[in-house]
Amino acid sequence: MFNTQQENFISSIPYFYLYTINYMSTFQLLSMTNMHRFTLSIMTMLFTSIAFTQDNAGYQTPPKAIADLIDAPLTPSLSISPDDQWLLLLERPSLPSIEEVSQEELRIAGLRINPVTNGQSRSSFYTNIRIKSLDGKREMDIEGMPKNARLSTVVWSPDNKHFAFLNTVSAGIELWVANAETAIAKRMTNAIINNALRGGTYSWFSNGQHLIYRQTVAQRGLQPEKPSVPSGPMVQSNEGKAAPVRTYQDMLRNPFDEKLFEYYTTSQLMMLDINTGDSKPFVDQGIYRSVSPSPDGNYVMLSQIKRPFSYIVPYYRFASEVSIYDLRGNLIRQLADLPAAENLPKGFNSVATGPRSFTWRADHPASLYWVEAQDGGDPKKEVEIRDKMFYLNAPFNGDPKECLSFNLRYGGVTWGNGDLAVAYEWWRADRRQVTRRWQPDHISELPEVLFDRSYEDRYGDPGSFETTPNKYGRYALLTADNGQSLYLTGQGASPEGNRPFVDKFNLSNSKTTRLWRSEAPYYESSLFIIDAEKGIVMTRRESKYEQPNYFKRNLNTGQLTQVTNFPNPYESLKGVTKELIKFKREDGVDMTGTLYLPSGYDKAKDGPLPMLMWAYPREFKSASAASQVTASPYAFIRTSWASPTLWVARGYAVFNNVSMPIIGEGDEEPNETFVKQLRLNAEAAVSKAVALGVTEKDKIGVGGHSYGAFMTANLLAHTDLFAAGIARSGAYNRTLTPFGFQAEERTYWEAPEIYYSMSPFNFADKIKEPILLIHGEADNNSGTFPMQSERMYAALKGHGATVRLVMLPAESHGYRARESVMHMAWEMDSWLEEHVRKVKAKP
Repeated sequence: MFNTQQENFISSIPYFYLYTINYMSTFQLLSMTNMHRFTLSIMTMLFTSIAFTQDNAGYQTPPKAIADLIDAPLTPSLSISPDDQWLLLLERPSLPSIEEVSQEELRIAGLRINPVTNGQSRSSFYTNIRIKSLDGKREMDIEGMPKNARLSTVVWSPDNKHFAFLNTVSAGIELWVANAETAIAKRMTNAIINNALRGGTYSWFSNGQHLIYRQTVAQRGLQPEKPSVPSGPMVQSNEGKAAPVRTYQDMLRNPFDEKLFEYYTTSQLMMLDINTGDSKPFVDQGIYRSVSPSPDGNYVMLSQIKRPFSYIVPYYRFASEVSIYDLRGNLIRQLADLPAAENLPKGFNSVATGPRSFTWRADHPASLYWVEAQDGGDPKKEVEIRDKMFYLNAPFNGDPKECLSFNLRYGGVTWGNGDLAVAYEWWRADRRQVTRRWQPDHISELPEVLFDRSYEDRYGDPGSFETTPNKYGRYALLTADNGQSLYLTGQGASPEGNRPFVDKFNLSNSKTTRLWRSEAPYYESSLFIIDAEKGIVMTRRESKYEQPNYFKRNLNTGQLTQVTNFPNPYESLKGVTKELIKFKREDGVDMTGTLYLPSGYDKAKDGPLPMLMWAYPREFKSASAASQVTASPYAFIRTSWASPTLWVARGYAVFNNVSMPIIGEGDEEPNETFVKQLRLNAEAAVSKAVALGVTEKDKIGVGGHSYGAFMTANLLAHTDLFAAGIARSGAYNRTLTPFGFQAEERTYWEAPEIYYSMSPFNFADKIKEPILLIHGEADNNSGTFPMQSERMYAALKGHGATVRLVMLPAESHGYRARESVMHMAWEMDSWLEEHVRKVKAKP
């Protein structure tokens, strides 16, 4: 524990960082305690400009073995029609150029908008679509597809006859529709689609013949011009209400930002007839966050953002109203008028008061459901009922009716029919999840508990209930035996690794019958059930050395029919060995990691290798859950730009996904002993790797991305186990995220000693091993501001550490541009060669 002086010092850290240094007098500085003098020396370094050796050689390229893997062609994505008859092959491009990634973008209200296209600025695209029948008889190119296509948001019509998609061009975004039977695509709009907000850009009606979409406002004029002279100071105030908000980025800052937000997000909703191509306006223009037609297609539910806008939370927590309209655009009923969610209680189970989580009942023509908190949205309040569910049927007159209560926080509903639906609730503090069966048409009947379990217990996970499209094109529970049975599919975590399964679940006695389970030496998972009566399922099947492909499997006979035949994009990794390694840490907690060894490696002949260990800490409430195996030894050996497995091609042993459990059982929070457990984890992993004879203690580098970078800096500060570290896009000073971070829901003021002891920044003087810091200059992930790496670099440099800071222009939390990714790999490779393999750099 800390003494009184230390506690007072720790509790002053945020203010000390931000304000004190610049205003202290000489007398005040001289009269500080020794601890304050020491900290002042660090702070003084931080608030000087960061001066370091500049390497201005431009973007670099890693060795060919790594560059070729990064440039390997991507396997197409798939989209399957609701009736399981058609398969779309969505071809993916290689990494975009830095020219594309660095295009102008607006960073406002938690959004990143391309002002030229009026779409999201960091979207991924497909370059082409091919269509194939699942019976294997037809595979076709689609006629009329756009040239130089940049496709996104591919959605099938409920009647399975068409699919729609967006195409981004130089001046905007177009809406297209393709006919599945004829394989002909047609552009339905000019480049006028408004895709600035996430989701809800367009929606199908249940008849499959009509769409509703968001369009930029015609004749809206030029973008608002930024005032050249300020009109006055920016003022925010609070009237005594607690508003603990986590660290968000890209928030609105001034009235000009508000105008920009309104200009780019305001839409005119349009109704499209895909047969005639005619579009007509639907209701007045507004900022429509979601647009949802009813299952029967006779109503539309709209969620509309309204003023006043917030400066402290993202757009999805702005003030809004939820209303129902008929097809003529007449307002039928306003369901909710909600203020900005700025004052949520503290905690992971906190929610806003008032109606939330609106959803159409999937099996009913037009019945709307939602929930409302009964505890003020505050998880700290002790109440029997946390949430209640209400509903209204068309024509939406009268008072809402209560239909279901939740002892925990509402977690969703899977609809079936009037006699069957499944409701979920959960509670984070004890990781509890309850699954209940209930009867929407007979609400007087008591719900029946199907599962009551810890969602951390992956060995005991029963799986998810399978669904199938109903007459409205909505997904509803797939039943068997006259509605007395359901189907479950899951990953099947087990001590021998993940073994996906398909089960039949008897509703009368809650017993399961296993229909199929993945068998070694393959890792095969069920994607969906094609024909329950015949036992036909679609699976994705792979092995260590066989590229994932899609198959139709007959559960009754075991017959496999291959649907796709994608080639292996990583031929250079053939011969690489992969093994799931199990070991224990000192206190008996079981751990795992996946070990990759280079092709042709012979331990007896080649001896120990340099090793890269890569990990990401995770929190648990029980040691038994933390000890569970959650990977498969038979999954395909794949890599990506972000994966450490790239370095197996450079002759390194790679120990990937090493489990780093942080456990807090009972009333203890996991972070109470974060550093101690991190040390135990690393000691166990290093000891196991050395015991295997594939590496030596002085040849192991450690790395991670995001929270893994945070882990890396802590390991270098508190252990001497590693030769060097690589930390990408991390956070190192937790006082800069004072209202919680990762799984920590206590504030800095509630647990100052936790924030202090977990922040490697505070122990920068203890880091003696070389560390490479890489960060996206435009990182918008909550908590990982780019300045986290900049300040960590300054602290390390000030103490004479061997450290290198690489800031990637225009990149966010994950990196996208080919130039950035290649340079990142070059930096990592150079660092590993010099400090882990210990090869002297060429002069």
